[in-house]
Amino acid sequence: MGNKRRPATEAEARALASAIRLRILRLCLDQALTNKEIAQRLGANPATTLHHVRKLVQTEFLAAEPSRPGPRGSTEIPYRATGKSWEMDVRESGVIGAKAAMLDAFLEELKLVDVEEGHFTRLGLRLTADGLGELLERLQEVFDDFRDRRPPPDGEAYSLFVALHRDVSRDS
Repeated sequence: MGNKRRPATEAEARALASAIRLRILRLCLDQALTNKEIAQRLGANPATTLHHVRKLVQTEFLAAEPSRPGPRGSTEIPYRATGKSWEMDVRESGVIGAKAAMLDAFLEELKLVDVEEGHFTRLGLRLTADGLGELLERLQEVFDDFRDRRPPPDGEAYSLFVALHRDVSRDS
């Protein structure tokens, strides 16, 4: 998957090799949030969160929106995800940890919901290289189709995580 995407730069790949940064991007996907709001939702220290927010802004994964008045005369800057991460492929960046970060972010987000409400499927396959390529291409088409749809205003937020891995237990 990701064959139509541009290669990530090292800085972009490093920015995405962090579970907390991936979670920040997810939080800011539908609405702009301030650093304080992001920290509250993550249960994190605002100073630590700000470090990650700045890295995501620097690499253009987050964009600052116009500032707004905050409490007691302060000024708040809300941030929104740009969607840039969907347009790139980090596989050949040489940066280790991007895939582990994605899995870690997924597991942290999964802890927040009742797993009985999730939809899970496991499937054992035996594929040739061509079959694997076809599967990945078809999955990518479905992902791109849903990603490109305009979100309905009354829609609920969902996350999708797909893992395809060698089943080493079956080939011993």
